[in-house]
Amino acid sequence: MATQAEPQRASVTEEEPTGKPSRTLLVGLSLGYFMVLLDMTIVSVALPAISRDLHIGLSGLQWVTNGYTITFAALLLTAGWLSDRYGGRRIFLWGLVAFGVLSGVSAAATTLNALVVLRLALGVAGALLLPASLAVITNAYTDAAERARAVGSWAAITGAALAAGPLVGGVLTDTVGWRAIFLINVPLAVISLVITLRLAPETARKQRSGLDLIGQLSGVTALAALVYGLIEGPSKGWSDGGVLIAFALTAIAVVTFLVTESRAGDAAMLPLRMFRSRSFSAALAAGLLANFGLSGLLFVLSLFFQDSRGYSSFAAGLAFLPLTLPTAFNPIYTGRLVGRIGPRRPATIGFVLMGIGALLQAPFTGNSGFDLAVTVVGLLAFGFGISFALPALVAGMASSIPVDLAGIGAGSLNSARQVGASLGVAAFGVILNLSPTNADGTRWALVAAGAALLIGAVIAGTGLRGKSPSPAR
Repeated sequence: MATQAEPQRASVTEEEPTGKPSRTLLVGLSLGYFMVLLDMTIVSVALPAISRDLHIGLSGLQWVTNGYTITFAALLLTAGWLSDRYGGRRIFLWGLVAFGVLSGVSAAATTLNALVVLRLALGVAGALLLPASLAVITNAYTDAAERARAVGSWAAITGAALAAGPLVGGVLTDTVGWRAIFLINVPLAVISLVITLRLAPETARKQRSGLDLIGQLSGVTALAALVYGLIEGPSKGWSDGGVLIAFALTAIAVVTFLVTESRAGDAAMLPLRMFRSRSFSAALAAGLLANFGLSGLLFVLSLFFQDSRGYSSFAAGLAFLPLTLPTAFNPIYTGRLVGRIGPRRPATIGFVLMGIGALLQAPFTGNSGFDLAVTVVGLLAFGFGISFALPALVAGMASSIPVDLAGIGAGSLNSARQVGASLGVAAFGVILNLSPTNADGTRWALVAAGAALLIGAVIAGTGLRGKSPSPAR
């Protein structure tokens, strides 16, 4: 309904005046993001096999998981800047090529150090893919209602990655070996590359000043140092010099980041004027807590299922189906619901379901039939919660900022989510290290996850918009 504003003439969207680009394009863009999510979840059930093959302990497994999410989270804001500055299509293509090549090389890793370095590099490539794909969608779909439906479909297609990850990872690990979990990304990258090259239009480019290098370096340093301290603290001791230096460096880097961003204005990696929108701020905080609970729970339960309950990798993947299956179909309904009533209620319901799903399982970490039944019910509630909350947060973010900052907005939300993922794995690893048994550690980790997610429900319920989203001005 909004009239075409004069500054929008720079947007290269003339080929799609109806706001309804090819569905194949949406599939191709979603497939790229599918790989990013698949690489997070597919690793979870392979962790015990990696541990046995490379002879590494709990802290090593945390680095295998967090090596990916640290660079992914820390560089998403810069990837959003690159997407806005050079065009989402171009950045997406670069990310696809890098992700496919690095995935193939990761399958050949023979040491922990090599695997962690490759995981760090994969995180960089993944960071390029995520905001660029959403930026292309946001620019291609000019009608607000069509854009909301496209984002919902994008979330639904990529939600299949969460459903497929543990199961496919379990099958590949048991039948071929854990290295196959990386090789599967290669053909997916090729398919997405062909579709994007053929169908993706050029996206609007925002003329911005140079890269905010100090902001980027301080952001990476803060996250990496904090995660290092949390992972190494239990084994080296919290009074260890390296651990204390890491926490001190975290504080210094956070202050440096905030000062730098406040002085840089719109040249900042994360323009602080975006936080004038209460809905944007709430989406970021809730997104962090969502992945804190989700990634921490996947990490802890994967080890619990295989170490305490004696499941194989395949059986562990099957055990996650109650959690993952709702994410494959429910986001379609969530996208439509958000289009009608806005993101507040769907997100709040989602967080409540996730919190209840985690807390419900905490007292029942035995092997009885009742314990197993409670696990299924808890994971099912958690899965439906995810499928309500995450698409609603994406829509809440997209409707709260100007379209010309779509890349940075997407990068900000997903950076917050992956910061939460890194902190969740690190924090729950601390709980496991401090507990006498795996079952005890799992129990307390579930309590921590549930508490964090219920706080997320409060933030979503009080901060997100309640009305149908409209284009930000």
